[in-house]
Amino acid sequence: MIGSLLVANRGEIACRIMRTAKALGLRTVAVHSAVDAQARHSREADERVDLGGSVAAENYLCIDKLVAAALHSGAQAVHPGYGFLSENADFARAVEAAGLIFIGPPAAAIDAMGSKAAAKALMAQAGVPLVPGYHDERQDLQTFRQAAARIGYPVLLKATAGGGGKGMKVVEQAEQLADALASAQREALAAFGDGRVLLEKYLLQPRHVEIQVFADRHGHCLYLNERDCSIQRRHQKVVEEAPAPGLAPALRKAMGEAAVRAAQAIGYVGAGTVEFLLDARGEFFFMEMNTRLQVEHPVTEAITGLDLVAWQIDVANGKPLPITQGQVAAHGHAIEVRLYAEDPQHGFLPASGPLRVYRECAPGPGRRVDSGVAEGDEVSPYYDPMLGKLVAWGEDREQARRRLLSMLDEFRIGGLRTNLAFLRGIIAHPAFASAELDTGFIPRHQAQLLPPAEPLSEAFWQAAARAWLNPAQAGEPNPSPWAQTLGWRAGLPTVQVVSLSCAGQNQTVRLRADAAVAEGIHQGSTLYLHWAHQLHAITHYDPAAQATRAEQAEGGLAAPMNGNVVQVLVAKGQKVEAGAPLVVLEAMKMEHALRAPRAGEVADIHCKEGEMVEEGRLLVELLATP
Repeated sequence: MIGSLLVANRGEIACRIMRTAKALGLRTVAVHSAVDAQARHSREADERVDLGGSVAAENYLCIDKLVAAALHSGAQAVHPGYGFLSENADFARAVEAAGLIFIGPPAAAIDAMGSKAAAKALMAQAGVPLVPGYHDERQDLQTFRQAAARIGYPVLLKATAGGGGKGMKVVEQAEQLADALASAQREALAAFGDGRVLLEKYLLQPRHVEIQVFADRHGHCLYLNERDCSIQRRHQKVVEEAPAPGLAPALRKAMGEAAVRAAQAIGYVGAGTVEFLLDARGEFFFMEMNTRLQVEHPVTEAITGLDLVAWQIDVANGKPLPITQGQVAAHGHAIEVRLYAEDPQHGFLPASGPLRVYRECAPGPGRRVDSGVAEGDEVSPYYDPMLGKLVAWGEDREQARRRLLSMLDEFRIGGLRTNLAFLRGIIAHPAFASAELDTGFIPRHQAQLLPPAEPLSEAFWQAAARAWLNPAQAGEPNPSPWAQTLGWRAGLPTVQVVSLSCAGQNQTVRLRADAAVAEGIHQGSTLYLHWAHQLHAITHYDPAAQATRAEQAEGGLAAPMNGNVVQVLVAKGQKVEAGAPLVVLEAMKMEHALRAPRAGEVADIHCKEGEMVEEGRLLVELLATP
């Protein structure tokens, strides 16, 4: 029986696995990189092992280091979590070869589904419907051009060895294929150590519905209902819910049975997810099988009352599944959102830096938060930017939706950009309330979900000034009277004036007596003010110094995030058009092309390929052309 467990992962999934492991009385071992030495998952483990390095290839993707850490710590089993090596058959084999228990499927099953191309062939033999595509081994451009021409545009490129949107590109026209293929292969190699990709017909307005399957070592396999994961950005899930709205019982049964056939075809053991695309006619097509625990497993747990991590450990211990298919229950409805450190207003660029403010919503019935950070932690540019997940359960979908809105409203995050307000916009949107779901939801409603920034209102500035000058009225505990700027003048009326800056906007505010009181959090020289469902960072500014900085910022392209320079696409003296790609940055395993804000001539280049750059650093100088 397993008594000690090493979690070969980080962040919220490591914390979540250790929570169940501790409840079962197991000793927990964490691994961490050099930059994660003080991360929450490291702090919460009974023991931790330093893998060193910063990039994933030096730690969380290093099989030898992980196996050595498990052996050194005395762990009996290894849980891979999701991402990193969770779907790497070589890792599973190495763990078992070292005499340890791998909490996941057999290496042969991972092999079978780890290559999406091979998986398609297996599913065809098992009678599971497939999307037309190219899934063979040849990876040259000409082969992909021929396949795309045969299938017809638009097409979708996907990494064969992983998921999460890495290595995934939509190609609308033939002339876009070469660049998209090269970028997809680079992303796949960086994220999974395997640069191979496949090509499929890109279906328009499909739903993404997946089936949770579970199998033991005694030949039993069942499905635990389904999840709808249609709302996505950059092909990565943002909102997941169970059960899938509007799914007829007969369709649910057909998809569930197909998923079980898929699992049985490869001798599967443990938790897995079979993902389907569901079109408007009710036809479903196999996409892929994730041979691991999914990010969105909590919504399945919420409606079934099961602990899937506990099931994983039991199955690894050789126990049979405790229920049969007919005993699988489903009660109520659950919705999950993924909380990311990213900037939705600027193409969802990942954000990194310190969490100056991080305060989760209050606990309560039907409320669950799985997170991997705490206030004061540093969000690294080297790994996935997900901070955690908010999960709401209700007797019906509308109760779950309203409960989730309340949870989002109570959350407070400051110090870096997040998608918190964006998530609230989705859950509050009338189309979401009406369950009008497909993978085009975010692009279709983008104007409402991502409205252009508007000047902050006078009411906001008045509330900000009141909170800045009078912290006692903004909820700050026992403020020092000497810290208050009350504008007292002997024999004259009290006048309070302050110059503030927020979201690139500056304002000199003369405080009125009727200014609104809003919740404020003072952290050092920054005030975080909750206003209109967002936490705004407010600082004091000097108008003269601000003018000087504005002049210095003209004429350059700065890094919008911390990241690694993958490509420099221009040379000094080169003329470029507005929108032309200048530099490609990689951050958190995704590539981002930085484009010229206007037409001009490249005056100088201040970065080189392979270099790590910080947010705000000048990368390319541009001279405007007449």
